[in-house]
Formats: sequence, structure tokens, C-alpha cells
Amino acid sequence: MKLVFPTVLYLALAASPALAQSALPNPARTPGAVNPAVTQANIKETICKRGWAKSVRPPESYTRKLKRQQIREWRYADQKLGHFEEDHLIPIELGGSPTDPKNLWPEPHSPLGGWGSTRKDILERRLNRLVCSGQLSLDEARQAIARNWIDAYRHYVRTSIP
Repeated sequence: MKLVFPTVLYLALAASPALAQSALPNPARTPGAVNPAVTQANIKETICKRGWAKSVRPPESYTRKLKRQQIREWRYADQKLGHFEEDHLIPIELGGSPTDPKNLWPEPHSPLGGWGSTRKDILERRLNRLVCSGQLSLDEARQAIARNWIDAYRHYVRTSIP
């Protein structure tokens, strides 16, 4: 009987999406959202224009408040704000919504396996370059990163990363 309770408790805690902090967002909470002002037809005037992303990026006061709220509401075990980046699932550089909470989540900087915000930033720049050069459609890039950005990284950046 002593073995059953700890195992059951462990499984309950491990299964709780509120306690998990992963490099991938919970799709029920963060399904992604796009900026309707960005289309394939206008990428040269929007996401491919130097400085455009900065012009639509929300202020840090907004993302810091949302990060604090989400970490608390989702009951993250690690509550240190500095360990997370309030990240856009579909990046602004691919026409993701800058402010919709459905497109933002507290992404760990360094979760297990090294799949954190720094690696995702590399993928975001790579996909933006592919879209802006016409090698990949905007919709394909958005779908790849929203579905599973780690798989997209392996496909578009490097295949030799674990």
C-alpha cells in the first residue's frame, strides 16, 4: 500500500497541465492567434519590412503583467518571472497577434533538454527569412511553429539536435 499512494500522487502531479512548464505551450490555453493585418499579399510592407515587428510589439508592462497572471493562474511550480519569457506562439515576425493572450505564454528560458526561448528565437528568424525570400508560405510557417516549434526547429534549422 505504501507504494501505491506515492505512485498515484506522482502520476496526478505529473499529469497536471497547471504544474508543467514545458517549452511547448498547452494548446488548450495557447492555441495561437494571428494578426489579421498581415497576409501573404502584404508581407513586404509588414513582416519583411525592417523595424515592423518592433512597431507592433506590445509594451513590456503588458507582457510582464500577463506573464505574472498566467504563471499564477496556471499554477506553475516555478514562480520566478525571470525564468520565463512571455512569448508569442506564432511570432510577430510571422504575423502572430502581438497582444492576444491566446498567442502568448510563459515560455521557460532553459527547460530540460535545452528547448527554451533562445532556441525558439533562432527558429523565428529562420522562418521569417524563408517567408520573406519566397521559399516558404506565410501559412506554412505559421502552421509549423504553432503545431510544434521543436519539430519545426529540427526541420528548418537543424536535424542533428536531440
